Amino acid sequence: MSMRLTILGKSPSWPDRDGACSGYLLELGGRPLLIDCGNGVFAKLRSRQDYAQIDDVIISHLHADHTLDLVPFAYALSLGPQLRDERPRLHAPPGARDAWRRLCSAWGSEKLIENAFELLEYDPDAELALGGARVRFQFVPHYVPTWAMELREQGEPSRFVFGADCGPNEGLVELARGAQLLLIEATLLVQPPPPEDDPDEAPGHLTAAEAGEIGRRAGVERLLLTHFSDQLDPDQLREQAQAAFGGGVALAAQGDQYEI
Repeated sequence: MSMRLTILGKSPSWPDRDGACSGYLLELGGRPLLIDCGNGVFAKLRSRQDYAQIDDVIISHLHADHTLDLVPFAYALSLGPQLRDERPRLHAPPGARDAWRRLCSAWGSEKLIENAFELLEYDPDAELALGGARVRFQFVPHYVPTWAMELREQGEPSRFVFGADCGPNEGLVELARGAQLLLIEATLLVQPPPPEDDPDEAPGHLTAAEAGEIGRRAGVERLLLTHFSDQLDPDQLREQAQAAFGGGVALAAQGDQYEI
């Protein structure tokens, strides 16, 4: 059985015109799975999928552009007409419960998210079983604790890897080695210099060339760039990534679908 990936949102920390931040719908193990839920994603999800049919949501890290639309999603689950007997499972990094309580307490709804979802903080060192699907995690360098993930159907050879947000690193190369599709950020065309007050700070994002290099070293079959602004030149992004990857590279666009 193949997997199908739908791009709901691919923007960086500010949305494209008429776009959304990070959010990806993956049909895996015969069920729809939502990966990340940044600002604008819930409306895009509703255009593709009945939100009441989503049993699992998985979050790579706690930045706003990957999580903020959990708030409207939670309101829909709590107050909308499509009430469920069982809450969908929300698989989130360690510390998510406290972080979301602090966020939602700003308007007096401290437990909004955890009341709407069955909140489960995953163990990044363990494999996560989602019915017939399996998820492995890999810590990657970013500005908050962040995990890339490999997703596959149990007993099937095809592997999809989502690199989350990250700077250059060896862990993602190893996680993605030989994968059929690597969805990888390409936020930048050029790495900015480190801040003056922390000259040793490691980059937290990838250039298109660095994304291509990771894909080449991992030997992935297909490379798909995401987390870039529509204010960047797509031809430059593609050319830089292809030169480093040594083959064709695709750029994520809202609504695009990919069979894996």
